[in-house]
Amino acid sequence: MTSNTYFLLYVDSPAISAQFYSRLLDKQPVESSPTFALFILDSGIKLGLWSRHTVEPSAQATGGGGELGWALDSREAVDDLHRHWQSLGLTIAQPPTQMDFGYTLLALDPDGHRLRVLYLSVD
Repeated sequence: MTSNTYFLLYVDSPAISAQFYSRLLDKQPVESSPTFALFILDSGIKLGLWSRHTVEPSAQATGGGGELGWALDSREAVDDLHRHWQSLGLTIAQPPTQMDFGYTLLALDPDGHRLRVLYLSVD
């Protein structure tokens, strides 16, 4: 059986995206080149940032077609992260909002990839 161990995002500039994710994740990439950067998240899942100009075979996908998500343990944690992301200058596409599935926040990376934070309320 296989398990999901990494996500790849196609980005315009791996260097710019690596700077963005370094600030967002508060860690440096473990691998970096002009066409690729790799982060290992606290969960062990890897996040790769691959130049959309050099990916082979070429890909037509651009940002916004999916989401990276993080589950948090409280509404307050979502609100705190919202303030932190605002201080980092992230584009906030949806401020903290109660939805059917929980309390959520949505931001965008430099390429338009959606970054969702969620507290699963089971009230």
